Amino acid sequence: MQEKSIAEPASAEDSAVGVVREIASQADPAQTHYELGKRLSMQGRPHDALDHLKRATQLREDWPEALNSLAIVLIAVGEPDAAERALRQALAVHPGFAEAHCNLGNLLADSERLPDAEAALRRALDISPNFGGARSALANLLKRLGRTDEAIEQFQIVCNSPTADAFAHLALARVFLDRGRADQARAPLTNVCELAPDDAHAHADLGCVLCDLKRYPEAEVSLRRALALDPSIDYASVALGIVLRMQRQLDEAEISIRRALDNKPNYAAAHVELANALLAKNSGDIEEVLRAFRRAAEIDPTMTLAHTNLVYTRYFNCDDGFQLLAEARRFNARHEASFPQGPLRFDNDPSRSRRLRIGYVSPDFWKHCQSLFMTPLLKHHDHEVVEVVCYSTGSHEDDTTRQLKTYADIWRDARHLDDDALADQIRSDRIDVLFDLTMHMGWCRPFLFARRPAPVQIAWLAYPGTTGSKAIGYRLTDPWLDPVDTLNGDARYSEKSIRLPDTFWCYDPLTSEPQVGPLPADDAGFVTFGCLNNPYKLTDRTFALWAAVLREVPHSRLRLLVAQGEARASVSAKFAALGIDKDRLIFNDYQSRSAYLRTYQQIDIALDTFPYNGHTTSLDGLWMGVPTVTVIGRTPSSRAGYALLSNLGLAELAASSDAGFVATAVALATDLPRLRELRAGLRERMERSPLMDGARFARGMEQAIRTAWTDWCDSVEAHAAESASVS
Repeated sequence: MQEKSIAEPASAEDSAVGVVREIASQADPAQTHYELGKRLSMQGRPHDALDHLKRATQLREDWPEALNSLAIVLIAVGEPDAAERALRQALAVHPGFAEAHCNLGNLLADSERLPDAEAALRRALDISPNFGGARSALANLLKRLGRTDEAIEQFQIVCNSPTADAFAHLALARVFLDRGRADQARAPLTNVCELAPDDAHAHADLGCVLCDLKRYPEAEVSLRRALALDPSIDYASVALGIVLRMQRQLDEAEISIRRALDNKPNYAAAHVELANALLAKNSGDIEEVLRAFRRAAEIDPTMTLAHTNLVYTRYFNCDDGFQLLAEARRFNARHEASFPQGPLRFDNDPSRSRRLRIGYVSPDFWKHCQSLFMTPLLKHHDHEVVEVVCYSTGSHEDDTTRQLKTYADIWRDARHLDDDALADQIRSDRIDVLFDLTMHMGWCRPFLFARRPAPVQIAWLAYPGTTGSKAIGYRLTDPWLDPVDTLNGDARYSEKSIRLPDTFWCYDPLTSEPQVGPLPADDAGFVTFGCLNNPYKLTDRTFALWAAVLREVPHSRLRLLVAQGEARASVSAKFAALGIDKDRLIFNDYQSRSAYLRTYQQIDIALDTFPYNGHTTSLDGLWMGVPTVTVIGRTPSSRAGYALLSNLGLAELAASSDAGFVATAVALATDLPRLRELRAGLRERMERSPLMDGARFARGMEQAIRTAWTDWCDSVEAHAAESASVS
């Protein structure tokens, strides 16, 4: 028989026999069984270990180390009661045995005896303050008890230990993430990546945190590292898509998100982010965007983000208010049915003429376009009539935030408050009238308002539409957006409409620069049309109207905000199919606000989008001396151009038909003297108009607030009278 040149490894049984032979000669049989039981336990053979550890403790009943090891094995084989008896027996013999206290604490925690578990773990730490396992167990227990700040303190002690491993830092990071504190999770996740450089998920988690913190270049590095280590981490592919979208690398963003969907077709969040990427590079057809949002909502009916995005995106291609209302009501039926639907009792004083406490809820109290409208209102509120409380739910804070704070009586930083906590704060503040400034737009809080923390709730500013929510009693509008409809009334809205006297928007550019420049056509020798609206608003109908104008105005150009890459190629191809050479198109991407305003110095006439008109962009253009030509639509969002022009006394630039739009734009483009006159006087015209009269607007708002409040007071009186008559 040929000898084996390489020895084969012994089996686990052979190894155990060897151990028995090795220790059989020892004089103490209890020690023999104890050593063998521990080795078998470490080999993952708890049932075999159990017999030996039981024998060891039978031979020496007062041996705490053996009892502790026996308890560990009893837990492994599913005998927690016997394990607890063994641990308590060990502690009766040796009360200062820290490891046994720790194991008992873990056992008690597993059986939901949490106060006793905490006491056992704290006893272990009293005995051995540097016992990392006990401190980690206590931190996790405190987290379970909802005592997060205490848990964080314990995790931080563990992480500050020189022996802290990647798991300790990861545990601390997860507590911060559970609290929505991405800024504090960043450091421990960075430590995890340094201690475990090949842990793909650690790099992915760090990338997601950096994305939340808007540190996009750093996030991209971490996410690419994660995917290089493990290309199958789908959430990293989606997060990379978000990061690339935010850096305007839209084509690659779409590719990254589609890669995740190739691996996981029913990944709801990926469908949402695909829709967002496609919106950002929209070139006239958002049907695929709507399909992606709908698909996400079908996959995960609880995903409110998908459905809110769907509700808002419908405004970009729909001019039928009843369809928009139906979509919003579908959201309400799906997501708000569990919240109060009937009348609620409030303790607010129902005096009609008293000073009212009003609350504004928004994530956008910063250098966001919303601040252009909140500044003149907050600045001019009459604080003898209203007390102003602002609830800031966003993560941004800048110089604009600090300025807005000076206009409020009370400012609440509510970014870390969930809907229940924020609703409680609003009730505690005894808000009379609460404003939803976001509706179905980004970072909205529909379920805060569904909790109905205030007697009167009003939707305003985000966009002139409807929430579909039974919790929002009123919406603000104006006579131009919503002329009184004797046939349908306000049936297109779930809320009661209150028309402000002049305008839905009151505008402050928050800068005096740049100045209005000379008419570009005088230097260029041709007219430059332009639209710097968000590409979300581009539609094929819009392209067709613009192309008709360009065909009628020889040599004219069109300047558009369109992303680099496939989006520009697609837009150019659509215009080519409409008879417009790509050389007549000039593309811009997103710019700083100052650079964006200066771009209007290169535009003679702004052409509006349909059916979602320009709102802020039209006001910016008008302030820069650029007149807008629009079509009067059927919904408030498609009548915005008309509303703005009417407040300036320029309603003739709002056409009643598509043909009228083309004729109006062509007539203006071929009348350079009128264009020069408009350009020279538009800023002054704006400054004299209701569009920039903050005091006048604030009085109108306060009257609208009083109207809604009086309705509530009437309802309280009516209910009281009805109750009295019944009794």
